[in-house]
Order: sequence, then structure tokens, then C-alpha cells
Amino acid sequence: MTGTTIPAPGSPMKDIRILGTGAYVPERIVSNDEVGAPAGVDDAWITRKTAIRERRWAAPGQATSDLATAAARAAMESAGITAEQLSMIAVATSTPDRPQPPTAAYVQRNLGAATTAAVDVNAVCSGTVFALSAVGSVILRRGGYALVIGADTYSRILNPADRRTVVLFGDGAGAMVLGPTTEGPLLRHVALYTFGALSDLIQVPGGGSRQPLDHAGLDAGLQYFAMDGREVRRFVVEQLPQLTKGFLHEAGVEPADISHFVPHQANSVMLDDVFEALALPRATMHRTVTHYGNTGAASIPITLDAAARQGAFQPGELILLAGFGGGMAASFALVEWG
Repeated sequence: MTGTTIPAPGSPMKDIRILGTGAYVPERIVSNDEVGAPAGVDDAWITRKTAIRERRWAAPGQATSDLATAAARAAMESAGITAEQLSMIAVATSTPDRPQPPTAAYVQRNLGAATTAAVDVNAVCSGTVFALSAVGSVILRRGGYALVIGADTYSRILNPADRRTVVLFGDGAGAMVLGPTTEGPLLRHVALYTFGALSDLIQVPGGGSRQPLDHAGLDAGLQYFAMDGREVRRFVVEQLPQLTKGFLHEAGVEPADISHFVPHQANSVMLDDVFEALALPRATMHRTVTHYGNTGAASIPITLDAAARQGAFQPGELILLAGFGGGMAASFALVEWG
């Protein structure tokens, strides 16, 4: 398996760089005690299993497009651009406002970006890096600026009695503005992988064309997110280290060249095990999962934005973004901070 290469500096095409980042999480803080009570677990159990202490859940009137729009506006302000300058909006989400139209169309409308192409990308928790790759190709062909947004509202699809899932997830959105410029963090290399034979490990069984929801399906809970946590953990622990090694070799860098690791924020306890297995000797792992939970496709851009705003990155440092989740999918991006 090979990845998607973004042309290196000096190629005939312009470089693709991240011009600004932004994030948004809802105001409502949900404690472990609150989320654990219906599932029959307490704060101590949740902390021991996940190291998550709280998460944010959307208000009753908030949808995924609302979170995405807020993050997009923050990223555009950071980049210093207006909606009229956008040529594309890509929203990575597996919890869209509606089955159709794409959530990105609502974001386009909210931003007033009337002439901008808008599309959703669903690769679950790997979606943002998948969207980066797609948008990068568009920028190279058409020019202009693009918004990549990861946004999810998992609180809408969680079974409150399922302790395996309800304690993990929060809602939020993160965004990046990309453009073909010569200044700013450089998107050097991207790689995408899907293991469809494992596609049933993470799913929402009902509501699609395979199994439309009816009263029987609702009574059976088919509208809820479901995950085989043990097998998902096995996939991550067994596959991610070798995929990372192959990605870095393909990108022409050594593990010791990586200064920062920004992974999908699945479970903080699992991230510790994964980070040790990756053997990135000089890297700092960044996380937001402790206070925001697993925010799905939003977790990588939320965490990248938080680290950037804290001044964690220095010019010339290499940042490894790593997504993994439903599909089963894995995705990587190498960013050289500018």
C-alpha cells in the first residue's frame, strides 16, 4: 500500500500549506458521573479505562454544521481570509446534519461562501486527513484557498446504557485553511489506508439503505453507534506501528526526525500504549481527549489547533498526524511547521 504524495518544494506546482487553524467545542461540560450513571459505571472506572475526565456535548439546538461553522470562522480569522476567497469546503463527518444534503452545504451557506464547492467526506475518525488529501488535489488543479473541517456530534447517536461507547465521546469541530503559498506549515506527505474486511467493527447499523430504520429497528437500538472495542484496540495496536513506519519511510524521514505526534484522540490510555509502540524517540504527543473526549473526525484538528495556539511548534519541526477508526481506516499526514 502506498500513500498520496504532495509535491515537494521545488516541484513545478506550488506548495500546499496550512494558513490557519481553528476549533470549537460546545459550552456544555458533561462529567464522568453524569455520563456514567445511566451506563452503570462511575468516575473511577471511566478514568481507569480511558483517562477521560469530561467531554463537551452539543446543546439541543446545535447540529454538526453549527460546530463546523464556528471552527471554520476561527480558522479563517487565523488565516486572514474571507469566505469569498474560498474555492472549496470539505467537511469530514460521520454524524451529518441529515443524510442529505451534505453538511458542507450548510457550512457554505452559513459562511456566505456562495461560489464555493462543498462536499462531505466520511472516513469516520480518519476523515480529516482523508479530506486533506482530497482538498490538496483540488488546490493543485484550481488554486485558491480551501477549508478542511472535521466535525462530529456523537452525543446524538450514543446509547446511554452502553458503557463501552457512551463514556468515550464528545462533540466538537476543528478546521484548517489550506492554500498554495510559500509561507506557513507545509503539508509534505499524506497516506490513506482502508481495511474493508474489518468494516463491521465500528458502525451505526440502522438508518441507511441496507437497513432502513423502522419501529422494530428503533426498539432494537440500531440507531446507535456500536463498536467492538477489543478488536478495534487490536487493530490499532497491531496495525498502526507498522503503517507509521512505512509512511515515514515513504516520506523520506526517520522516526527520530518527528518532533510532534498529533493522533486521533480515541482513548488516552490506549494512546499511551500506541505511542510507546511507535518508537518516536524525540516526539511529544499532544492530546485533548482528557477534557474533550473522543471527538471523532474533529479530534486531530482540535488538538492541532490547541497545540499551535499554545506555541508548541517551532519552525522546521516535523509533525505527524495520525487518524484511525471506522472502515477500518488509517491515515497519516506529515506537516513541516513554518
